[in-house]
Amino acid sequence: MASTPSFGLAEQSDLTQEQKRSYLRVHAVNVYVRDQDRSLRFYLDQLGFMLAFDVQLQSGQRWVGVSPPDGTAVLTLIAPDPDSEDYKLIGHQSQVVFVTEDVVATYSEWRRRGVRFSHTPRLRRVKYQTPAQDSTSQSAAMLLGKQTPIWGGVFTRFEDIDRNTFALVSFDEMTQAVEAQRRTAAEKLEAERRSAHELEIAKKVQARLFPQTLPAMKTLDYAGVCRQARQVGGDYYDFLNLGRERVGLVLGDIAGKGIAGALLMANLQANLRSQCTVAWDEPQRLLWSVNELFYNNTADNAYATLFFAEYNDQTQRLRYANCGHLSALLFRGDRDLVRLESTCTVLGLFKDWECSVAECELSTGDTLALYTDGITESCNRAGEEFGEQRLVDLLWLHRQLAPVDLISAVVADVQRFCPDEQTDDITLIVARCIQHSKTPIAP
Repeated sequence: MASTPSFGLAEQSDLTQEQKRSYLRVHAVNVYVRDQDRSLRFYLDQLGFMLAFDVQLQSGQRWVGVSPPDGTAVLTLIAPDPDSEDYKLIGHQSQVVFVTEDVVATYSEWRRRGVRFSHTPRLRRVKYQTPAQDSTSQSAAMLLGKQTPIWGGVFTRFEDIDRNTFALVSFDEMTQAVEAQRRTAAEKLEAERRSAHELEIAKKVQARLFPQTLPAMKTLDYAGVCRQARQVGGDYYDFLNLGRERVGLVLGDIAGKGIAGALLMANLQANLRSQCTVAWDEPQRLLWSVNELFYNNTADNAYATLFFAEYNDQTQRLRYANCGHLSALLFRGDRDLVRLESTCTVLGLFKDWECSVAECELSTGDTLALYTDGITESCNRAGEEFGEQRLVDLLWLHRQLAPVDLISAVVADVQRFCPDEQTDDITLIVARCIQHSKTPIAP
């Protein structure tokens, strides 16, 4: 049986900042018993404690730990050698004090389970014998049963099966503290519930920001997907109807994840969709307007990489601006790979922003892939990245698949490569130039 208790009582004002950052708690109080299995059943079945640990030490000695329901303390049940000094401590009064908000209720419940008590709970109203002591010393003395506060406390003692005795007490301040702790826990649980509910709403709202319909193209088959690492994220893709048989393929990566990234993503999406109706015939002017709005409406460190491509269904030409994004991959029919690299810097970081546009022509069978670093930077358990080359090989391997099926194959392979929790958004657009079948004219 432990002969002395430990108290962790200190004024916050006396702690240094370094001490405040340190983690400290009582690991366990030793209780010496004759039969660990028999004692274990007593603490679990009759007192309602939980098993904290059951370990075999290198010395061969077994230590069994039990904990009250709140899990804040542990009693280590040790069966000492009968010839040891520790064995003589079995069956003595301990200085372990259990505090409950309602001694009478606990007393009644435990008695029904066969726990022995030395006396019924008593209400004491005795003044401190040493009123000059500070509050910390008074609290420590009161817990040891040496003194009782004038405002009243209920006290009794109970025994385990080895007649080790423990104090069971309640007093006004502790009851108030427990109630306050319960209110805090309930408020925290409610706040977490509201947060989860609001996050679920945000997820549904953001899902509606992704394209719901695809503008019909005669010579282009295309699809996109975004698999978010969290419930909401900062990756963005879109298909814009630019009129006159043209479609805008847009893929972006916001600097940020979670709610922050999602808000910036929504801002960028709104800017693009509103401006594309104004500057639909001038990609440079469109992106310049988007950059200005994004710059003015976000924090100084907010930015986004973006790949914007305009495909003309009549001419099969692709005009694009790569704003600091990863190079797009353009597979020619003969397996030549062309990387559509950056033409300008990121959006939203600079007020004075210049935009350059490049152009290329697509032929039947050519496949374009736009992606975010959530694919190439996905890591396996060995810390190896998926990488661009694996993506290139995968896209070529499944080149005969329709874009929507090709996307599914890529995402599945990335998830197999990185089976653990996804850490970044995975976004991919695949577009393939196809042969347009003209309707024959009737003779």
